[in-house]
Amino acid sequence: MAERRVNIGWAEGLHARPASIFVRAAAATGVPVTIAKADGDPVNAASMLAVLSLGAEGGQEVVLASDADGADVALDRLAKLVSEGLEELPETV
Repeated sequence: MAERRVNIGWAEGLHARPASIFVRAAAATGVPVTIAKADGDPVNAASMLAVLSLGAEGGQEVVLASDADGADVALDRLAKLVSEGLEELPETV
């Protein structure tokens, strides 16, 4: 299983707009990805409700994981998005 541990770059954490950006990016990868707080249970990264339920705050560490083909590329892209707190989907996602 491939995984990436990153700190959330959005000051407000994964709430509303940042969560929406992240969920769209996760779905766009075409790879099943989970996200979890460092000490929590993983949830579907392509589900807005699941991501919001994490209550992940800015600066907190999250774990992105997948065991599908293409997981490394997808996780690298999502990790960059989360750690840099990007406000728009990068073209590479």
